[in-house]
Formats: sequence, structure tokens, C-alpha cells
Amino acid sequence: MKLATLRLPGRTTAARIDGDQAVEVDAPDVGALLADPGWRELAAAADGPRHPLSTADLAPVVPRPGKIICVGLNYRNHILEMGRELPQYPTLFAKFTEALIGPYDDIALPAVSQSIDWEAELAVVIGTAARNVSPEQATASIAGYSVLNDVTARDYQTRTLQWLQGKTFESSTPFGPYLVTPDELEGVTMTMQCEVDGEVVQETDTADLVFGPAELISYVSEIITLRPGDVIATGTPGGVGHARKPPRYLADGSKVVTRIAGLGELVNVARRAS
Repeated sequence: MKLATLRLPGRTTAARIDGDQAVEVDAPDVGALLADPGWRELAAAADGPRHPLSTADLAPVVPRPGKIICVGLNYRNHILEMGRELPQYPTLFAKFTEALIGPYDDIALPAVSQSIDWEAELAVVIGTAARNVSPEQATASIAGYSVLNDVTARDYQTRTLQWLQGKTFESSTPFGPYLVTPDELEGVTMTMQCEVDGEVVQETDTADLVFGPAELISYVSEIITLRPGDVIATGTPGGVGHARKPPRYLADGSKVVTRIAGLGELVNVARRAS
């Protein structure tokens, strides 16, 4: 099953994707839907108004997650390009909901930064609460997967040892287009790509992750309860602009396409904020 959050005049709605149609589900967004223990049955049985997917205005698939937990340095090739050693534990930081934008919205380039970088990521969306779960138990907590780009202000990120300030600029992080449930992905090799202005700058198989989704859920659940609608952004592979020689960053008008096989793609244009 694929789910999305649609923007409609004066409201939003969760929707089930049926081919080229988005079928309204009785919930204001996917996050609210996941809060219902019977969300799978509700979404599968929904028979609300239908909207052509080709003209649908999609919001971030979960517009207001309770938590957005991000993982740094979690692809072997990215760790090596940044000159670091493989970590013993996941490197965690957070984003706030104001950073999220829809899958086709403009990325806001902040006026205060000239070093905005791309970071294609697999996002894991929680479907049932998880606290102190093992990696084997953690799989049952996954509602589905989505695509996210952790657009980063490198100059702000590197001002201090803490990364938050470079990672959560407002209206910077595209997220969507869909939540795809795990059963839809059986046998799919989740190859991830990021293109900037038509050039493939990142490409990898998510199997290159150091800590996979189940390991991350287990680890985070030792610290805090993960709840339905929470999001874990699992890290980016090699190919980021900051590691290039010379470094390369997004400019006004840059087109960023982020795709993962089986999950869809984000298409966003960077626009300089005034």
C-alpha cells in the first residue's frame, strides 16, 4: 500500500494511492492516520473522493511528526569520503517540523548561508510504539518507507561540534512523496539516486548502510519511545557537494531530484530566500 497527504482547498487529507488516483482516507494526514491502531484496515477500506495523482498537490507525507531523528555518517562510502572511521554507535541529531516541505515544493535557500548541500536519504516511518525493542522486534514497528533529502547548511553545521543548526533550516527538507508499506518492497533493490541539474551526484544501494532501519529503531528505542508517525532519516551516501574538490553547493534555480527504487521521487527547485 502507498499513502500520501494531499493538500486540498482549506484542508489536507490522507490518501491511498491506487494507480494514477489518490483516494481520500478519513484522516487529515498520514501522521494522524498512523495514530489509529487500525490504520492499515482503514486505509485499505477507504472509498472516499478520488483525485488524479498527476495534478495532486502533495504535502510532506507526514506533515508534523512528533520526532524527526536523523542519522549522520551511516553509509560506508560517505564515511570514507569524509575521512572518518566506521562508527561503533549511530550518530544522532534532530530536525524540527518547520524544516519539512512537500515532494515538489521549492527548497528555501537561506540568505545567511552560501553552502547548502544535498543529502539523499531513506526515511523510516514508525507505525506502532517502540520502547526497548530488539532489532528483531523493531521490524514490526515500521509503517513504511519514504524518501527524504536532508538539505544541509554546511557553514552553519561546522560552526560548532553540534550539527543541529545546519540541519533544520526552515522549508529546506523535502519528504515524500509516499509512505510505502514494507510488503510493497519485497524483492525490490532500493537503489537511491540524487541528481542536481541533471547530473547524478549520489547513487548507492541502501544495503551500504552501516546501521539498518531495525538496528536504528532498536537503538533509539533505548533512549526514547518511538511513536506512530515518528520519522528516522537513515543517513546519506557518498557524493555530497561538501566533500568535492572544490566543494559544490546548491544555487538559486538548482533542480534536485531524489529517488529511491520502489518509493518514488522528490523533485525540488532551490530558491534563494529574500
